[in-house]
Amino acid sequence: MVKVRFAPSPTGKIHIGNGRIAVLNWLFAKSQNGHFLLRSDNTDTMRSTKEFEDGIINDMKWLGLTHDSYAKQSDNIARYDAVLEHLKSIGRVYACYETGEELTLKRNLQQAQGKPPVYDRESLRLTDEQKAEKEAQNIQPYWRFLLNDDVIEWQDMSRGHTRFEPGHLSDPVLVRADGRYLYTLSSVVDDIDMDITHIMRGEDHTTNTATQVQLFEALKAPVPTFAHMALITGKDGEGLSKRTGSGSIEELRTSGLESITVVSALAKLGSSFMADGTDTLETLVKDFDIGAFSRNSPKFDTDDLFGLNSKVIHNLSYDAVKGVLDPSVSQEIWTVISGNIDKLSDATDWVEILSGDIAPVIDDAEFIASALSLLPTGDITADTWKAWTTTIKETTGKKGKELFMPLRLALTGQAHGPEMGKVLPVIGYEKIQKRLG
Repeated sequence: MVKVRFAPSPTGKIHIGNGRIAVLNWLFAKSQNGHFLLRSDNTDTMRSTKEFEDGIINDMKWLGLTHDSYAKQSDNIARYDAVLEHLKSIGRVYACYETGEELTLKRNLQQAQGKPPVYDRESLRLTDEQKAEKEAQNIQPYWRFLLNDDVIEWQDMSRGHTRFEPGHLSDPVLVRADGRYLYTLSSVVDDIDMDITHIMRGEDHTTNTATQVQLFEALKAPVPTFAHMALITGKDGEGLSKRTGSGSIEELRTSGLESITVVSALAKLGSSFMADGTDTLETLVKDFDIGAFSRNSPKFDTDDLFGLNSKVIHNLSYDAVKGVLDPSVSQEIWTVISGNIDKLSDATDWVEILSGDIAPVIDDAEFIASALSLLPTGDITADTWKAWTTTIKETTGKKGKELFMPLRLALTGQAHGPEMGKVLPVIGYEKIQKRLG
């Protein structure tokens, strides 16, 4: 069975980039009748918080990306300890003693000499006496995984054949000097123990994958299938940041967007398909195709979501929204306004416009008085507007915008909105008279 995981670190909020990865993982799992694991990669105890963890869970729930199981890395420390000891016993990890400043100096020197900034394995050559001397000086070791000299390659679902030559990668750090595990080890151990079959993540993890492939092999575990997706950029082609509009999922939620707006936009971003406001989670699952995504970085503009959200709203039936709408929004009002609002929260404003007491906007009192005198008596129906405005046109000679705009402003106080033929019966005869009089 296909089993994927979305494994954010609870050191901040989910933003558009990792939100897209969550969406793609979920859709892939569901399209394969597979299993979606939500995992909190919280080994960074200095920055991980319960608040961020709860926020991630709430964001995923709002998006509709329900998980089949949930796990936290902090529950697995004893398991990481055991794996580390095993790797030591087979000679695949070694203690290192350089400070951060020393490592930076080495990298700078290598780059100045035109060499790749690859760790030189100096600590691997230390004798037991030299190690003991450093530890006597209270220099605690950190631990690196010893890469072998084999070519690392795999068939990536997004990038195609991917290959790293030996000697081009540094031995990755697995454990910090303070004993905290890094992503490289803990993620591999959990992926093995949790039977993860496919790993979909951003292409910025490709180098991590190269080293992790050897970790899987060192632990005699099957290597999952990988897909490294092109990273999103802003509309100007720059990498996303807070400044360029990579707002958090929480910010999008509180801005009034519908969750399906966000999910459908992210599900199709960078693919050959375009979100059009008609998608549901079910259709997105049915149509999902990992092969439809380009290797090129897709451009993302938060502003586009609001245009898409309007299309989503316009396709929603009253039954689909009445549970979240203010009770004052009747089916009659929804039918009139749904094609003209951008967010569900706008519906309440239109209740007041159509049913409440508003301040009419009247610039030409003489024209409005004439229009009122020509208002047909009796029930206001869907045909009243056309009949009324035809009479006004014949009587006053006004037509087009000069005819319709003053009436719209006087009756609704708004320059734009639903068709007045639909609006008039909702306002009713008495309010029409009051607003025009």
